[in-house]
Amino acid sequence: MTMLWKNILWIAGIYIVALLGIYFFQRSFLYFPPQGYVSVYAVGTGKSFTEMPVKTEDGLELKGWYVPATKKSLTLVFFHGSGDGLRTASVITAPYIAAGYGFLLTEYRGYSGMPGSPSEEGLYTDARAYIKTLIASGVKEEDIVLFGHSLGTGVAVQMASEFHVHGLILLAPYMSIAKMAQIRFPIFPAEYLVKDRYESFKKIPNLHLPILMANGGKDMIIPPSQGQQLFALANEPKQFLFVPEAGHVDLFDSNFVNVSLKWLEELPNAATNLEKQ
Repeated sequence: MTMLWKNILWIAGIYIVALLGIYFFQRSFLYFPPQGYVSVYAVGTGKSFTEMPVKTEDGLELKGWYVPATKKSLTLVFFHGSGDGLRTASVITAPYIAAGYGFLLTEYRGYSGMPGSPSEEGLYTDARAYIKTLIASGVKEEDIVLFGHSLGTGVAVQMASEFHVHGLILLAPYMSIAKMAQIRFPIFPAEYLVKDRYESFKKIPNLHLPILMANGGKDMIIPPSQGQQLFALANEPKQFLFVPEAGHVDLFDSNFVNVSLKWLEELPNAATNLEKQ
């Protein structure tokens, strides 16, 4: 066997091993759950929250953090990103709570000391449990605004396709995890190997509700083009915020908060106009 063929076989072997590694360990590339539950009183905004226990359809007992609405009729339901948890997500809630909106921080299976292991269907099951529990507590389905960040945008889009909610906020969204995998691993057929796909691009054209999307121009995790492509598929009324200097997590430190608060203020009018169409 010539040296050339030996090199080809050696490279092919490495490629196959890497491909198998990506396939069998793909969820470890997608989910980065913080371990251990943190009390609501261990964070700066803790005194505002109460624990909301939920039980999923497959029998898992989870906890979210909840603040009822005070001055506003709407309640935001937040689905965080792959490396976040209740504690880190709670820091973004203050301006919305101060404005009088209700806020429910959901937590996924396998995150923050919760039982189970994360998966696409698992996260959808968890999200349904939180929304159903919130509705059972007296919050109207049509008074809910779904709010997703990064990985959580895929969960929010799925829930918007299942519940008649008032609006949808997507911060650092993507077309699908499968398409993101292909961007991350361009030399492999990654798009076809992904199990947890979160295919928002297939679902958002069927949604008819007010939508706010935002992307940072310096996002090194999710290219802003992903959000721009997804926005193009969405129906009116919709609004897109591009923040050139923002990255993946510091969008909350930009003018996004002010834009989102203004959008929420105008949301009842947008929903009313939509109902008349």
